[in-house]
Amino acid sequence: MKLDYVFLSKTELFAGTSPDEVKAMYSCFESKIVEYRKKQMIFKTGDTTDSLGIVISGSVNIENDDIWGNHSIISRIYPGQVFGETYACSPGRPFMVNAVANEQTKVLFMNIGKVLGVCGSACEHHNTIIKNLLIISAGKNLKMSQKMLHITPKSIRGRLLSYFSSVSKENGSYYITIPFNRQQLADYLLIDRSAMCSELSKMQREGIIEYDKNTFRLILVGRDSQ
Repeated sequence: MKLDYVFLSKTELFAGTSPDEVKAMYSCFESKIVEYRKKQMIFKTGDTTDSLGIVISGSVNIENDDIWGNHSIISRIYPGQVFGETYACSPGRPFMVNAVANEQTKVLFMNIGKVLGVCGSACEHHNTIIKNLLIISAGKNLKMSQKMLHITPKSIRGRLLSYFSSVSKENGSYYITIPFNRQQLADYLLIDRSAMCSELSKMQREGIIEYDKNTFRLILVGRDSQ
């Protein structure tokens, strides 16, 4: 399968490398591309892996299902982003979550031992990749901390406002588009979908927000929206 090395060189993991350097590393890292259909399981709870994945096309949901059947979306991985690296770096540690294709998806897998080690060809790029991997891991820890802030409020409105506020700050605008449909947003915030939809309608009637599908306008009384 033909791989776009220019695209890969612009991803977080390969930042600072050229397309030719990425091509040279491809075989060094024992890489392979796997295609998944929508809703197909990539990793399930209890699986182990020695490879990290980079989404080439499509998207991947990181999901959790507890023993009572409660379902939640932890995060969504988009093209160019990495997943599974924490478990790959912890040999034998089973997944505590599921990684599921959100749509038709292609994933590039790379052996973590080859990524972190020095190969026989003495590639000069391992240190760059390792540094990038640390930066990625730190960023994910920050996002997880951010989610904890969103689900800390006891009320549905409090969780919605926390999430909308965060997206607004990241985009620098009171007009935001979120990556979730209603069920996925409810799963992400660990709230009931029907109750959430009712609260969204109430917030719109009260002039706090306006929305159309997954596009929202946040209304701040006494301030002009951007």
